[in-house]
Amino acid sequence: MLKAVILIGGPQKGTRFRPLSFEVPKPLFPVAGVPMLQHHIEACAKVPNMKEILLIGFYQPNEELTRFLFNAQQEFKISIRYLQEYAALGTGGGIYHFRDQIVSGSPEAFFVLNADVCSAFPLAEMLSFQKEHGEPNSLVILGTTANRKQSMNYGCIVENEETHEVLHYVEKPSTFVSDIINCGIYLFTPDIFQHIGAVFQKNQQDMLLYPYDGEEPTNGWHRAEAIRLEQDIFTALAAQGKLYVYKTLSFWSQIKSAGSAIYASRLYLNQYHTTHPERLASNKEGGPKISGNVYIHPTANIDPTAMLGPNVSIGTGVTIGAGVRVRESVILHGATLQDHCCVLNSIVGWDSTIGKWARVEGTPSDPNPNDPFAKIDSETLFREGKLTPSITILGCNVTIPSEVIILNSIVLPHKDLNRSFKNQIIL
Repeated sequence: MLKAVILIGGPQKGTRFRPLSFEVPKPLFPVAGVPMLQHHIEACAKVPNMKEILLIGFYQPNEELTRFLFNAQQEFKISIRYLQEYAALGTGGGIYHFRDQIVSGSPEAFFVLNADVCSAFPLAEMLSFQKEHGEPNSLVILGTTANRKQSMNYGCIVENEETHEVLHYVEKPSTFVSDIINCGIYLFTPDIFQHIGAVFQKNQQDMLLYPYDGEEPTNGWHRAEAIRLEQDIFTALAAQGKLYVYKTLSFWSQIKSAGSAIYASRLYLNQYHTTHPERLASNKEGGPKISGNVYIHPTANIDPTAMLGPNVSIGTGVTIGAGVRVRESVILHGATLQDHCCVLNSIVGWDSTIGKWARVEGTPSDPNPNDPFAKIDSETLFREGKLTPSITILGCNVTIPSEVIILNSIVLPHKDLNRSFKNQIIL
């Protein structure tokens, strides 16, 4: 029997996803037409003998999350539960806090997946790899190859090339260590809780030795239980014959910012050719011109003279007028794109309106196409006091008048603009 745990974080973790995370929890943001989390759940549900999927995070339970969980259980015919942390406990502290729930029913192993990654999720391959390498209770990290410079932005893994044992692990080193990076997807056995428990006990002992640091007592307990798999567990387990890396050649990317969501959408849309061809739009008589991979929700109303693609996702109830051009963009629920407007490298928020002949355009933050190991950079919002050129984001209920141009800007929700903007955050 197997289980899966998906770490969904909480509202404090979605800051780079604003203003989109104001309206919907980041894990429920639609990527390639479905909530980000659904890609994880679908991959877990396909693994034979998978009995339960647990979501761990510190979002307050809300109607949107409850509805998503109910619909996912119905679709995938598997138990899915949300376990709410009392505070942000880290990647290791969260699973340790709910260890009784995870080991209930005596699973032989369980997957742990970070919600903010986009992947082909080679979970069955990780299971086979675990059986072939190391001891029965060995732990497996999914790894991939990055270029030398970008590898230092991730957890870096030095492996034994013959056995694939992890010999050395460093989280975001200051100098080059290895081009194999941690993908944030793991296969554990219940033995992992012994290792996390040892760190928890050490933290408690440190609190007894250094009891006062200006925190309230409840925060002191939090301090003991906040444990990071990467820095606190993997670094210590390396070179002990217990930790292995399975390297994937399939696609993988982080989803830290809104710009990376457009790139992740492209990767998933491309995967749909083999996993969900029915989700991809095609050129049909009386329909819009489709170029490349495009997802269109059945409730969208699109003029046949519009041109969409490549890498476009159209949400529920969207209206697109005559002569509209959309490329490399996500158009969210209820948005209206009036005749002859142009949307490039942008996310158009829920119920927003773009007027006739208006132009909304951003700068793509794609990895270097000439480097097969390049990853998307987690760009900062500002660089040298200026807004970093990136995709344009319109928050919900934004109105762009006719013939206005918006370039490389972020527009917060509920704004009615009356002129053009470039490289600005519009509050």
